[in-house]
This record gives sequence, structure tokens and C-alpha cells, in this order.
Amino acid sequence: MKVHDLSPSEGARKKRKRVGRGPGSGHGKTACRGHKGQKSRSGGRVRPGFEGGQMPLQRRLPKRGFTNIFKKRYVLINVRDLEGFAPNADLDTEALRKAGLVKRVKDGVKLLGEGEITHPVNIKVHKVSKVAKEKIEAAGGKVEII
Repeated sequence: MKVHDLSPSEGARKKRKRVGRGPGSGHGKTACRGHKGQKSRSGGRVRPGFEGGQMPLQRRLPKRGFTNIFKKRYVLINVRDLEGFAPNADLDTEALRKAGLVKRVKDGVKLLGEGEITHPVNIKVHKVSKVAKEKIEAAGGKVEII
């Protein structure tokens, strides 16, 4: 068997319907769109979610909850992220940004206590968890709230 002997099985490939090609084709004149109405027009489609004038689903369902515009969004870093810094390093938001731990300070930086740290570091952040503070101080470091 050679490549030129291969062919798809019978009925696997179907010719596309060519509409609007004259009355002899059986799909001429209105091109299978019927007479008049929105669906016969060019570009005539209903928008997604339109239910023919019935009250749409997104308007039938009740609204729930609200968005708190005063919510604070903190950038989170963990104690394990500080392991890569030199011992007794003074870390602030700028040092964390240069190290790639913080891309953009939103409403502040919060230090969380996941992981371990073996050497002391002095860090200035906006918020700190209780566990993170204990771990930093146990290693001999200092945590300062900005």
C-alpha cells in the first residue's frame, strides 16, 4: 500500500452546501433563508441571551451581594520567601520588589508564616501574621509595621 492508494472511507467526506447559486441548484433565490424576517437579513441575528422579548434570564435572577469599594488588597509573601536573602538583611517593599517577590504594592505587603527561616532578617511590612512574627523573631530577626 502506498500513500496515493489511501482514500477516506465512503461517506466520511461531504461536499459543503453551496447556496445562492441559481434556481437549478435547489438552493437559489432566498438561499435557504426563507422569506422576510430578521433571520433572512444580512447580519440579522439575535444577540446572545435574547429570548424573543421574554424577560431574559440575567434579569429574572435576583442580584446578590455587593462589592466593597473600601476593601484592602495586600500582596502576600511567606516566611520561606525570605530564606534567599542574606543574613541580617534590611528588607522593605523596595528590596522585595527588586528581588521579584512583589510586582506592585497595592494597599500594602502582608507577611504570612508558611515555611521556615534559619537566619535573622529585619523586615518592614504593612501587616504581619502572628505565626510569621514568631518565626522571624525566633530566628533572631525583627519585624516592623509600616
